Amino acid sequence: MDWGSELWDQFDTIERHTQWGLELLDKYVKFVRDRTEIEQCYAKQLRNLVKKYLPKRNNRDDPEFKYSQYQAFQQLVKELGDFAGQREVVAETLMVTICVELVKYSQEVKQERKMHLQEGRRAQQQLETTLKQLESSKRKFERDCRESERAHLTAERLDQDISVTKADVEKAKQQSQLRSDMAEESKNDYASCLQKFNQDQSRFYYSQMPETFRKLQEMDERRTVKLKEGFSLFSSAEQQVVPIIGKCLEGMKVAADSVNEKHDSQMLIEMNKSGFERPGDVEFEDFSQPMNRTSSDSSLGTLKGALDLRGDSRLLGKSKAKRWPFMKKNKSIVTEDFSHLPPEQRRKKLQQKIEERKRDLQKEIDQRDALNKMKDVYQKSPQMGNPNSLEPKISETLGNIEKLQLEIQKYETWLSTVESRMNNRGDSIMRNSGHSELTSTLNDSVCSLEKDSPETPRSDDSQDPLNQPIYTEFAEDFEEEAGSPIGQCTALYSFEGSGEGTIAMSEGEVLSLMEEDKGDGWTRVRKSKGTEGYVPTSYVQIHLK
Repeated sequence: MDWGSELWDQFDTIERHTQWGLELLDKYVKFVRDRTEIEQCYAKQLRNLVKKYLPKRNNRDDPEFKYSQYQAFQQLVKELGDFAGQREVVAETLMVTICVELVKYSQEVKQERKMHLQEGRRAQQQLETTLKQLESSKRKFERDCRESERAHLTAERLDQDISVTKADVEKAKQQSQLRSDMAEESKNDYASCLQKFNQDQSRFYYSQMPETFRKLQEMDERRTVKLKEGFSLFSSAEQQVVPIIGKCLEGMKVAADSVNEKHDSQMLIEMNKSGFERPGDVEFEDFSQPMNRTSSDSSLGTLKGALDLRGDSRLLGKSKAKRWPFMKKNKSIVTEDFSHLPPEQRRKKLQQKIEERKRDLQKEIDQRDALNKMKDVYQKSPQMGNPNSLEPKISETLGNIEKLQLEIQKYETWLSTVESRMNNRGDSIMRNSGHSELTSTLNDSVCSLEKDSPETPRSDDSQDPLNQPIYTEFAEDFEEEAGSPIGQCTALYSFEGSGEGTIAMSEGEVLSLMEEDKGDGWTRVRKSKGTEGYVPTSYVQIHLK
């Protein structure tokens, strides 16, 4: 079934159909272009979203990056960025494989269709011209036949009329013969035109137009196939990225599953654990009886501090409000040994520094070995280079190795000190639990003595058993010979000094600074009476000399 045999008389229909096919092709190209713009806009918005929520710098040392939930969120955002990239791939594929190709093909088909239609119109014009010639020769033949018939009748009529001269009869006969010859000539011309028209018409309907229609049919079918491929590419562009998009979505699911609440809770502990021991019980202070005896500054009960607080409600309020003395630490001084940090954080920082220095040391050692090998090669093959030229670099590397070894030794010394202090504090916690009952008993004894003997004269701290130090955690620090103060400090808050080796102080009291905080949150001070002890670093304002 072809257009040339079935649609031999439907030239206009074929022309309209091929035009409609080209319009459909252009319409589909416009549709794909609009889809491409949507994909590009969508991908751009996704890119902006990813850029907004991704950190400007990906530093794994940031504290928040250590949490699994934050890592999962960052991974999800990155997967969304890959997803946006696949949308860009879809847009590019649609534009290149469909829009560009079909626009180019559409121009070619339009040109081909124009050429075939022009051929058909030329053949049609030729047939119409032949038909006009046939009709013209036919009318001339008809006219000449009538003229010849009239001339023949006139000659016969004159021949029978006796009144007409012989010359007129001869003239009439000549005219009749002439008209008859003209009619015969017109007949021959008409026959020739008719034969030519029949040949042209047969060629037009059986050869020229079928060939033109066949070419138009092939062109239209090729256009249909191309459009079909375009339809297929529309979905193929999406199918090509479906596996990658699936991986992106799977990556998002994996990121969600990677969130570990226990890990994050433990990570919070590891990053923020101070290493301090928990504060002991707050002792009972009896304000119902007058206090006639004051304890020493370093005693357990800190009765003097109690009297000071009882006399000043403002100080008492601040003392009660300051229940967590280790939450705020003095960070005004940052030292190389990280002594400004809590013990646990200091230990982690020192371990991190040791690991960094060891990595740097290994790099320097590898470089030293490489330089020595190169030097040996130069010595064996002088044409390859001068071995003396490597001496400065080797010397520099050896110096770096020595420097890094000293730094590692320094950090390891500090680390061992921190770990020993933390171990001592762990033992202290065990001792505190064992002495809790004794502390309660002594406090009860103090209250009973005050109630029963309000007029009892004071005794020296060295003779009063209640004022003897019970805890000995910091005893080794005080066994050393007392040195000269390195500065002064002012108490920001009142401190009861009920812990082992601590000393009581009142708000605003000026103390001598004997030893700075070593990273455990405590500062060693001396009172004006000569009593020394430890107070929380966050409770005092330090003034170095």
